[in-house]
Amino acid sequence: KENHGILKNVRIPIRPHFGVLGLAPSEADIVDSIPPHWVGGNIDDWRIGKGATMYYPVAVPGALLSAGDSHAAQGDSELCGTAIECSLTGTFQLILRRKDTLPGTALAGLEYPLLETQDEWVLHGFSYPKYLAELGANAQSDIYAKSSVDLALKDAFRKMRHFLMTTKGLTEDEAISLMSVAVDFGVTQVVDGNWGVHAIIKKALFAGA
Repeated sequence: KENHGILKNVRIPIRPHFGVLGLAPSEADIVDSIPPHWVGGNIDDWRIGKGATMYYPVAVPGALLSAGDSHAAQGDSELCGTAIECSLTGTFQLILRRKDTLPGTALAGLEYPLLETQDEWVLHGFSYPKYLAELGANAQSDIYAKSSVDLALKDAFRKMRHFLMTTKGLTEDEAISLMSVAVDFGVTQVVDGNWGVHAIIKKALFAGA
C-alpha cells in the first residue's frame, strides 16, 4: 500500500545530480548497470552535479559515456535504496586528456572516478574497484554478497594516500597524518552492490604551497 502522507512538515533542499555517470569497462561486453566500478557508473554521489568536473580513465575505444539515474536530492549512503528520483536534462562538456600530458598533474596514473569542485577533490573508493576482474566468472552476482564498508574505506584510504604523495609531494607519514586531521571520509552508498566510500580534501589546505 502506498503512503503519501509522510514527512508533511519536512522541506528537503534540492541537490540535482546524476547517480550514474561513467564510462564502459573493458572486462565484459554486457555489464550490470547497478554496481559502480573503476571507470565510474552508478556512483550515487550527490556532489556530481552542476559545476562539477569528473575525471575517468578510458578503458574502451570511444569511452562510451553513460548518464542516468537522475535525482533531485539524495543523502550520503542512499540508505533505503532510492533517492528522490526525477527527470533531468544535463549539459555536459567532454574533454579528452591524453595520457602523455598527465605526468605531474592530479590525473597522473588515474584509475578511479575523480571529482573536482571549486573547493575540493573527491576520490571514490569501492569494495572492489575492478570487481569484474577481481571476483572472477561470477563477479556480477558475487559483488552483491561480498561488498563491505571496510573494504571500500581501505580503497578510499589507499587512493587518498597515493593522491597526496604523488600530487602534493608528501611523504607517506605526512599523507596519513593529514588524512587524520583534514580529510573527510564518508559513505557514498551501500545499496549498489559495490559499496562506496569517498574521501574529500579541501584545496585551500595547499593555498600556501
